[in-house]
Order: sequence, then structure tokens, then C-alpha cells
Amino acid sequence: MPAPRIKSPGALIAESGADREGHGLKRTMGLFQLICFGVGAIVGTGIFVGLSDSVAQAGPAVVVSFVLAAITCIFTALSFAELGGAIPVSGSSYSFAYAGLGESTAFLVGWCLLLEYGISISAVAVGWSQYVNELLHSLTGWQLPAALSAGPGDGGIVNLPAVIVIAMASVLLVRGVRESARATAAMAAVKLVILLAFCAIGYSAFKDGNLTPFSPAGLGGIGAGTTAAFFSYIGFDAITTAGEEAKNPRRDIPVAILVCMGLVTLLYCAVALAAIGAIGGDQVAGRPAALSYVVNEVTGSAVGGGVIAFGAVVAIASVVLAVMYGQTRILMSMSRDGLIPRVFEKVSPKTSTPVAGTLIVAVVFAVPAAFASLDAVMNLCTIGTLAIMAVVNIAVIALRRREPGLDRSFRVPLYPVGPLLGVGFCLYLMYETGWQTWIQFAVFLVVGLLVYLAYGRRHSTLARQTPEVTPDAADPELQAV
Repeated sequence: MPAPRIKSPGALIAESGADREGHGLKRTMGLFQLICFGVGAIVGTGIFVGLSDSVAQAGPAVVVSFVLAAITCIFTALSFAELGGAIPVSGSSYSFAYAGLGESTAFLVGWCLLLEYGISISAVAVGWSQYVNELLHSLTGWQLPAALSAGPGDGGIVNLPAVIVIAMASVLLVRGVRESARATAAMAAVKLVILLAFCAIGYSAFKDGNLTPFSPAGLGGIGAGTTAAFFSYIGFDAITTAGEEAKNPRRDIPVAILVCMGLVTLLYCAVALAAIGAIGGDQVAGRPAALSYVVNEVTGSAVGGGVIAFGAVVAIASVVLAVMYGQTRILMSMSRDGLIPRVFEKVSPKTSTPVAGTLIVAVVFAVPAAFASLDAVMNLCTIGTLAIMAVVNIAVIALRRREPGLDRSFRVPLYPVGPLLGVGFCLYLMYETGWQTWIQFAVFLVVGLLVYLAYGRRHSTLARQTPEVTPDAADPELQAV
């Protein structure tokens, strides 16, 4: 069996220009912008829309589910922090897998990222549509007709608001990363203020009796709630896709990841307790626009719910923006390596953004958002994301052994226990998705492998390079990077 094609960290950094100026991209994002970008990528549909699904599974014990989902993500976040500081390139987990485990694994990681980000963007856009209707109802008493606010699978014809939010995000991303970062920061601030206001209202009506029975479905319900809650954390890895546009990526990316994970976990637990404590888990479970409903019930007025709906509209739009940003940068890295068509790596000299790639992503992801019912593939998105996270943890171990002298601005504590626990938690949540999801995922991976063999392996830039170019040892300057 031939040895896997592995691209060294030094080669990845040198090719991207990540320690200088990233492949036509501009370094405009500081630590504050990265933190806001992380919050923008994470906090959105998962808490504004998905909370009701998690509560339906776990009841008041959804707080435990959020903590377990956070623990799963935190172990992996530590691994992302180490690799993001050591290999500050736009490819994120794709590039980490390329350096640690080889090209074929990296391509499958990129294939899974298409699933993760694609379904996330589409699902988030659909959630945005729900809150747009809630906001319109609060302000005017009028809502968009179902034919224009839901896809055929949900009783409509086309989900027009979902298409609109994706289009707005793509326009902003095309204009430039500085503008996108400013917009994300502003939207992150709005969503945090709105959620803190929600907590204040919810805790003002808090009743201990609403927390009993605490775990009506037992450990099985908590496990199922954890799988559902996990979707609320998807997006923290997008921070590492800013490796070539951050001013000081080796220092700021690890710090931004850790700050975001701590902040988001506290926020989620506080919001969940406030919602359930105010009106009870039965009232929250399975209810669209649950947070607006809670505020309306507590205050007896639709005004408060309208404010929450406004916050959700802003919050969810920021997720679409941040996740689309991450997807375009990963595709740019894969294109740079020759594994997908070259159109995705082209950067506009005027805006310093991958314009063509951004517009392609917008069109492709707008289609399922407009017409498809995504509930059936949410577990597939979850298992794909968990697989990516497991690979990143394994890549930390592989690179510690293969590249002990690599410049690491952050190191995973309790190595190798931390990465191994990260893998273990990921496998547990993957198990909780059920055997049907495993079959779907296996088919998805086989299709990805066929695409790699048909296109990626034959067009790989690494395969066309001479042996003297690829190893770090061939270029002493790369060892010093």
C-alpha cells in the first residue's frame, strides 16, 4: 500500500503565505473581531430555534445536555486551538488533516465540511425565515404567506426569506473581510444584549416547580438532548478559517476559540434555565420561535416577543455570514491544493475576497434553503461534524509525534488524554445518532471517496510536485517558519 500523501505544516504555511500575507487576502482581523466572528458563527439557530427540540428530548435536564455537548466541543476546541496556532491557514480542519493524516483523509474532511457548512447555512436560513415572520407579526400583525416562507416539504412553495438572507451575506462577503468583520461584530453585540435581556425577563418569572421532573426521559433523554444540543455549538471551528486574515493568528486564534466556547456555554445554560423556569419544559418543547413565546407569556404583551424576534433575525443572519465565510475559505484551500476546480481559489485583486467561490456557494446553498425540508438530514450533518472533530483530535496526536519541533503557540493540556477524550466524546455522540444515520454517513463517505479518486487524486498539486519540494527538510527556510 502506498504511503499517504502528507503535506507538511511548513509547506502549508509557505504556500499560503500565512506568516506574511495570505494568498491575496488581507490581514484585517484582530482578537476582538475574531471573538465576535466566533460568537457570530455559533450563537444563532441552535439557541433561538433548536432549543425547543433539545428540551423536547431532555426536558429541564437540557442544561446537562448543553454541558455535555460543550464538553465534547471543548476538548476538540483545545485541539483546534493548538493546530490553529501552529498552522495558521484558511483550510482549518481540512488543512490540519492534510498535515496530520494525509491527502485522502483531508479530502474526506473537506467533503464532510461541505455537508456541515452547507446544511448549517441552509438550516440557519430556514430558521431566520421563522423569526422574520414572528417579527413581522409583532410589528404589523401580518405575516408572509406560507407559500413564500416555507419549502414544499413544509407546506409552502419557496422559502423566500431564506434565499434573501443568503444573498445578503454573499454580497457582504464579496465586498471585503473588513466590512464582514464589522457587520459580524455589530450583530454579535446585538444578539448578546437580546439574550441577556431574555434571561432577565425569564428569571423574573422563574418557578422552581417548572424544573420538575428534571429528567423525564432519564439518561436516554439527556443523551438524545445532547445530540440535538450539539448543533448549537457548530461553528466554533470557523475561527480557524481566518488564519490568513487575522493580524496575529498564532496568538489570537487559540485565545478566540477558548473565549468563545466559555462564553457560549454559559449563555446557553442561562437561556435554557430562564426559558424552562419561566413557563415549564412542556411549553417550550417543540415550539417554533420559543424564546419570543416565553417573553410574550411572561410579559403578557407581544412587544417583548417582537424584540426577541428582532434579536433572532440579527443573530441568525450573523451565523449565515460567518459560516459562509468559513466555507469559502476552506474551498479556497482545497482548490489551491488542486483537489477541487481552480475557480474557488481565485481572489479578486479589488476586494481581496474569493468572489467567484462566494457566489457559487451562495447559489448552491440557497437551493436547499428555498425548497428542501432539512429535518431528515440534520443527524447526517451532526455525525459528519463529529467525525471531523474526531479527526482533528487524532491529527494533534499525529503531529505531536511527526513534528515535535513545530512552533505551537498553544498546547493541548493533559496531552494525550485531552485529544483522546475528545475522540471518545465524539464517538459517543456519533453512536447516539442511530444506525440509520451511520448508513447514510457511510454512503456519503463512499461517494466522497469516489469523487476524490475520480478528480482530486489526479489533479492534486502535491502529486505533481517533485520529491525535493514537498518535505520540510528540502528547504531549511520552511523549517524556520
